[in-house]
Amino acid sequence: MQSQEFSSRNLKAIRNSSVVHHRHLLLYEKYQNNPKSAWITDAAEVIGTNLQDPFRTTVSINDKMKVPFKIGVHKAVGGDHDFPNPGDLLCASLASCFESTVRLISNKLGITLLETNIKAIAHIDVRGTLMIDKTVPVEFQSMHIDALIIAMNTSEKLLDTLIKGAKQSCIVYKTIRKGIPITLKVNTKIKT
Repeated sequence: MQSQEFSSRNLKAIRNSSVVHHRHLLLYEKYQNNPKSAWITDAAEVIGTNLQDPFRTTVSINDKMKVPFKIGVHKAVGGDHDFPNPGDLLCASLASCFESTVRLISNKLGITLLETNIKAIAHIDVRGTLMIDKTVPVEFQSMHIDALIIAMNTSEKLLDTLIKGAKQSCIVYKTIRKGIPITLKVNTKIKT
């Protein structure tokens, strides 16, 4: 009964209550009137300090905020792995972008999220980067996302729409998928 009840909801009423929908309307108009304004630039910068330490550095994330973030080197390539490494940051980018996209689309669809858990995993054979075997590519060979989404006031069909939308609209997911495969396992639950 709940899915029939939900499917009869007025989509216009849902959109009218969506903060994301209202913000997107403003952006749609802005970008249609000035397509150049839709081009953005994200940035991170490492200014080398303590260059005698080959295993640690600091990256400043975002040109304006310059949020400092300590970076280490993975133990698989000789580091101490005492701070997140660049592969961890790649996974963090994928997981956070996918989860943010789920939140945005959920809001537009009128889905009440109760819990999300998005875990991104990257797999690599490091023999290539260590030049042990030159036939092994120096790149992550695959990535995987495990997603748990618990929601209420929705239906399985709408949750499928949510996941399809997230796969289609997540910038980091779409970018990485051009280079390596990403598998996705989604576990959804509806609570009443």
